[in-house]
Amino acid sequence: MFDYRVLTAGDTAIVVEFGDSIDRDLNAIVLALSAQLDQGRIPGLVETIPTFRSLMVFYQPELLSRAALEGHVAGIVHALTTAPGAGRLWRLPVCYDAGLAPDLIDVASRTGLTPAQIVERHSGVVYHVYMLGFLPGLAYMGDVPDELALPRLVSPRPKVPAGMLGIAMAMSLIMPRETPSGLNLIGRSPVAMWRHSKKSGTGHTLLSPGDQVIYQPISGREYDVLAGKAAAGKLDIEPEPAFGPKPAFGPKPANEQFGSAG
Repeated sequence: MFDYRVLTAGDTAIVVEFGDSIDRDLNAIVLALSAQLDQGRIPGLVETIPTFRSLMVFYQPELLSRAALEGHVAGIVHALTTAPGAGRLWRLPVCYDAGLAPDLIDVASRTGLTPAQIVERHSGVVYHVYMLGFLPGLAYMGDVPDELALPRLVSPRPKVPAGMLGIAMAMSLIMPRETPSGLNLIGRSPVAMWRHSKKSGTGHTLLSPGDQVIYQPISGREYDVLAGKAAAGKLDIEPEPAFGPKPAFGPKPANEQFGSAG
């Protein structure tokens, strides 16, 4: 049984809140509850939206009373089990070359590390997708190594291109489209975070809450090749297989790993 509280979010939604910190274990509870509610096909339940430590649940009051919904939540939480790290594993190519990383030198100066050390540390951990938000396809990935946990820029940039990778505090994000941003930009990925289907006219996110992400450093030349494929709609990125060969862009020898970043 996990401790939680239920908050009101208007006439058609509640928020089920667990704890008061950004923590992978708490997030695993949120995602497990979301999955159970979604799979339950409860009449009147519209949608669940997970965040770092809470779950927003939308419902139709004419079909499902709040009391009944809270009863469903209580029953699920009472028997809930979690499986941290159960999401898909993605290996995403990122170029950290200075031309695609406008804040890399500044981040190095502020942390006392070299650009190569920044790349090594940033790409040396497995990130957890806590939630999606702000823009379609924008995944909040943590946790950035402590030595790279910097505040946002004092003056946000009015335009940051799609694919730019930025860090702020414990989070690492890849922009799904051009947007204003105060993140510290240290690289760029050719992979589209929002996948648009020409056939259906709809789209979907590449990453989902609970997924795991590894950043694979690539050279500027490799970035150009992959970006060209992406522009032509021919860059297919799939989750990392449990067994079998690695994707074509990695891993790389140590002397090639950082491109020209160092």
